[in-house]
Amino acid sequence: MSLDPDLAAFLELVEAGISNGVPPLHELPPAKAREQYDISTQALDSPGMEVASVKEIDIPCRDGNEITARLYAPLLDAPLNDLAAPALLYFHGGGYCVGSLDSHDSLCRALAALTPCCVLNVGYRLAPEHPFPMAVHDAQDAYRWLLSNGPAHGVNPRRVAVGGDSAGGTLATGLTIAAREMGWPQPIFQALLYPCTSAWQDTDSHRRLAKGYLLEAPTLQWMFNNYLTSERDRTDWRFAPLEAKDLSGLAPAFIALAEYDPLLDEGIEYASRLKEAGVPTQLKIYEGMTHDFARLTNIVNDASKVREEVAQQLRRTFAAPRT
Repeated sequence: MSLDPDLAAFLELVEAGISNGVPPLHELPPAKAREQYDISTQALDSPGMEVASVKEIDIPCRDGNEITARLYAPLLDAPLNDLAAPALLYFHGGGYCVGSLDSHDSLCRALAALTPCCVLNVGYRLAPEHPFPMAVHDAQDAYRWLLSNGPAHGVNPRRVAVGGDSAGGTLATGLTIAAREMGWPQPIFQALLYPCTSAWQDTDSHRRLAKGYLLEAPTLQWMFNNYLTSERDRTDWRFAPLEAKDLSGLAPAFIALAEYDPLLDEGIEYASRLKEAGVPTQLKIYEGMTHDFARLTNIVNDASKVREEVAQQLRRTFAAPRT
């Protein structure tokens, strides 16, 4: 399928802006890039759906510092059968360098409202100030905090799924591997939106879609160069889950990919590896879409569609009895 016409028109505007001197993210200092990324959300994404409550929570980390997370509680027509609500632990995208609780507020509100479930949106620390594996450690610490402290915030710790988009999807699926390795409870589901899974960006989709499709090769490498401390980090499965020798025993997965995303091929390969390892995995490729389309509700209809379909997967998972 050809590129979605509304998305194509938007990309033409982006390209025109660059031609007129608007610098791309990778030419900005990290702090300015974060500011621009968050500002762009106001134009690209619709206001968030209504939820029952939103509260900021400080989560202690292993190094003695704290990160901030945002907990969304859904509106419910009737009480849940369980004593507490199921929850999605969510990690935002942004290549480990940009992205925030605000940039993904609308997406998290939608998932909380549509599922319905609680959503804990994690403000993990960003590079280059906090390089690899800081984001990984923050993700793990947030998960363990939720399992221990969830009931005090209305969350059922036996009904916790993980999810994320782009680099956040990498953190989410990496968490399932870490849980298996460390003997922690396995999440009951993983919802991955166009995750980064490969050590090297050398696939056909990376070559074909290196420029002009929102996520461009120089920006992606700028992000990874800020995050990684050495070339050896690239082959660590915590950065590149395809480097994990064993993917068995992980939570069932739903993987949403975009047809015009440089990460397409590695996402397909990761889905195949999960299936080969016996992990129940559903893969859907959204035709005509680019990377980050789940945040573009003001641009394309499929942004709302993918939110609804992730919520449907979560709803089905949370309703199933635990074995």
